[in-house]
Amino acid sequence: MKFHTPNRIVALASLAAILACTPPLYAQSNLAPQPTSVSSASAPDPAFLAHANATIDQSRKLIDAFFEQTSNVVCTENVEQTLVGKNNKPMYREESVFEYQLQSTNSGGSLRLTESRETRKAAFRDPSKTILITNGFASLLLVLHEHYESSYTFEAVSEETIDNRTALHVHFKPVPGGSSPAAIQLLGWNHPLPLKGDIWIDEETGAISKLVSSLDGSLADLGLRDIQTEIRYSLVQFHAPEEAYWMPASAMIDVQTPKQHWHNVHHFSAYRRFRATIQVQLGDKEP
Repeated sequence: MKFHTPNRIVALASLAAILACTPPLYAQSNLAPQPTSVSSASAPDPAFLAHANATIDQSRKLIDAFFEQTSNVVCTENVEQTLVGKNNKPMYREESVFEYQLQSTNSGGSLRLTESRETRKAAFRDPSKTILITNGFASLLLVLHEHYESSYTFEAVSEETIDNRTALHVHFKPVPGGSSPAAIQLLGWNHPLPLKGDIWIDEETGAISKLVSSLDGSLADLGLRDIQTEIRYSLVQFHAPEEAYWMPASAMIDVQTPKQHWHNVHHFSAYRRFRATIQVQLGDKEP
């Protein structure tokens, strides 16, 4: 976390409120790769476990494609930044609007994510209030990326219905000594965040439709009581040509320290796709 002014906290990084930028993926895994293995929260059902393994493998293969697709679209992002007071009641709020794009580059096995925001409506600022800036939350999907496969255990919970679609509910927990796609930055140092949570995978497409996470254990020594996130995705239809992408619909980030409590909500809408075009003009032929 970087303090730019006494009353403004800036958060950089992966899917939680104060997370730092994701290092190159090729250097992330501290454990030996192993095949995907999903346990069951109830009595083992071989058919259900086989189905869960296949669904997670399908979803894992789509992670890189997701980041490629996000680089082809821009959208409108509405941000609500709330300072929460006693009894969990809002005591101060700022609202702003941006044009948002997530760009990814993959060179030499290193995936890097860059966010672009252009202000469309600036928030009114009360300099006496401390707010939390949250970004980079899309990278929490890397929990399912193949480079983090050995850093988490997955437990199939059940099949559920989300927005009239069947989804596989999977619980994940960090493996001791494994890597994390999320980190908190304090005084220039990155501290990996041990995250646990739940993922809902759309069974028809293999896309993630919902992801929630929280801290697995205490980080009181870093001044953190808890970090909770909830990201929802929805299917966005594009035309000419006809394509459908699963894109972020909303992201909620809730952060608590012993003295402060912030609750930020991001809403994404009005997705527009763009493609580069090349125009070639031929000169007149010589006589």
